[in-house]
Amino acid sequence: MVNIGIPENGVLHGKTALIYGGGGAVGGAVARAFAADGATVHIAGRTESRLEKVANDIREAGGTAETAVVDALDEEQVDAFVNRVAKKSKRIDISFNVISFGDVQQPLMEIDVDDFTQPITLAARTHFLTTRAAAAYMVKQGSGVVLMFGGSGPQTIPGLGGFKVALDAMEGLRRQWALELGKHGIRVVTMVTGGIIETIPWQAESRDEIVVEIARAAHLNRTATLADVGNVASFIVSDKAAAITDATVNISAGAIVDY
Repeated sequence: MVNIGIPENGVLHGKTALIYGGGGAVGGAVARAFAADGATVHIAGRTESRLEKVANDIREAGGTAETAVVDALDEEQVDAFVNRVAKKSKRIDISFNVISFGDVQQPLMEIDVDDFTQPITLAARTHFLTTRAAAAYMVKQGSGVVLMFGGSGPQTIPGLGGFKVALDAMEGLRRQWALELGKHGIRVVTMVTGGIIETIPWQAESRDEIVVEIARAAHLNRTATLADVGNVASFIVSDKAAAITDATVNISAGAIVDY
């Protein structure tokens, strides 16, 4: 394993970060990046073995990581998790939620109504719960960053079911949180990637076609990587990005055009 190295003067030194879905590819990449830049990371998710793998990588590299089995759709579990971390660390600086939406992707004329609404309800509920729980402490300390992942934008393609609508809902939620929390010094930012090839399972149906489409849409001769996600996430939540809020940070390599 590659030693990350934990600098004492890292841009996130002394900060406490909560990461929901931290056992997944994106959550793990961000957790490792946060820890490499000095943050203490608290990784939450539903599968303990996956959480511990990420945490052990961080610990072996000299970072600080703790894990907790949490269902981010359960209000009591989310509140209890955040309360435990705050009691121990005395502050909450970063909240990042990247749990999956459980979406079923089919054309709208073919999809079942429950399959259509599921990702919309899930995305809105989990981001509301995790943001509210963290913000309760961020308001008291007068600072904090909520980072969302996925983004929206005007583009879409056929057959996404409720997935794109869920992303649109998250954008509306981000704007509302940013407006209401901004006066307390809390920033709310979304990161959009346009697709990370490394996260597509090798056995996924039509994987080759998806990879080709992601690469074709990019304006650069590369696409965003998990390393890019971690590096940019660390910048967004650091004090170096202190003036960025209620905005989308686009690392899609040009695949998603800002308007």
